Amino acid sequence: MPEAATHSRTIPLADGVLELQWSELTHRGRRREVNQDAVLAEYPLFVVADGMGGHIGGEIASSSAVARLESIAAKGEVTPKSIEKALARAVADIASHPDATDDGTGTTVTGVYLDTSTPEPTWVTLNIGDSRVYLFRDGGLAQVTTDHSVVQELIAAGRLSPEEAENHPYGNVITRAVGPSDGVAPDYVRLEVIDGDRFVICSDGLTKELTDYGILHFLLQHDDPSAAADDMLEAALENGGRDNISIIVLDVHRTGSSPAAD
Repeated sequence: MPEAATHSRTIPLADGVLELQWSELTHRGRRREVNQDAVLAEYPLFVVADGMGGHIGGEIASSSAVARLESIAAKGEVTPKSIEKALARAVADIASHPDATDDGTGTTVTGVYLDTSTPEPTWVTLNIGDSRVYLFRDGGLAQVTTDHSVVQELIAAGRLSPEEAENHPYGNVITRAVGPSDGVAPDYVRLEVIDGDRFVICSDGLTKELTDYGILHFLLQHDDPSAAADDMLEAALENGGRDNISIIVLDVHRTGSSPAAD
């Protein structure tokens, strides 16, 4: 089983220093023959992509999206505009494999990046699909992204409870993806940069097997992101490991003045 390693990056700010520590893992799970997830953890962009499609289509979709996003992260040019251009190129990449892809091929793209283009840095989450970004702040865990899924639409309409959604027959059906027949504009949420914050970015292979409370448990148990990621993966596998599992744990340490958390 793969083990996570902890990486770090120090970013000078006008009023102090921001230190990031992160760890990433991806695993094919116990029931899948291949891993169609792909992970990007390269400052300033941290993304999980969960591919879908028969044969190797899902793997092509997720790896194409991550490769295109990796190119803008390497240049330090991460903005909504550059992200959407990169994803449009990924759509073209996917379509260029007609022997292995079709209209049902696609990938989720979910993550967070640090925007330092303004005097006060901010986090920006991005989301297409049902992979998730969670924020741990002040001892509690909150899901920042909103799933693009049939069950989430039913929950929002009051026709389904979150508990009923866990075992719904349409639980795997998403309503937005990066693929030949879909648009490529993510939802964005902007967040303050607060000392002590922790992000968990994950594919639904984790959340199928581990509740939000379970994720919170491992964050509270481990200060080190690699230890938290390792234990989340182990728990997800022990609970069934029905799908590919990808996890990024990203920790934020800020010295100097910092906006107060609400």
